[in-house]
Amino acid sequence: MKIGLYLYSKLLIMANKIKVRFNLGRGKNYMKWKIQSKSGVEYHYPADVQLIMKGCQLKNNRKTAEKIFNGENKDVCAWVLCDSIDIKFDNFEKVWVKDKLSYNPRKQPHWVWNGWDVDNKRIDEIITIDYGMYAVVEGSLKNKLVG
Repeated sequence: MKIGLYLYSKLLIMANKIKVRFNLGRGKNYMKWKIQSKSGVEYHYPADVQLIMKGCQLKNNRKTAEKIFNGENKDVCAWVLCDSIDIKFDNFEKVWVKDKLSYNPRKQPHWVWNGWDVDNKRIDEIITIDYGMYAVVEGSLKNKLVG
């Protein structure tokens, strides 16, 4: 029954939230965006879609990320929780390259934006372009459009 209680509490934490992460698990969904919501799980190839996430929070299991940073095997440790998501299949939005978010626990054990540790930070909107995630932030310095 421990597993049932764990799943129940995990669902309570994520209640009405959508969880988005990049799937690196082997198999047919390798290198695809994984979108989990109360209605189920979807996988999308990054070149085929653009995700527009609203009401976002950057999540990270820091303990797991630190282990990876120190040379241990990779495991799932980071994701974006969002209030809503729009999955576009055409007419993609353009974003500013300076606003790129990154996550690679081999380089830094936390989410990075413009050199800052942004774990658990809230961002109004995040847009994907292929394999990249970009923060849409009012008033940020902009330099080059991508998309």
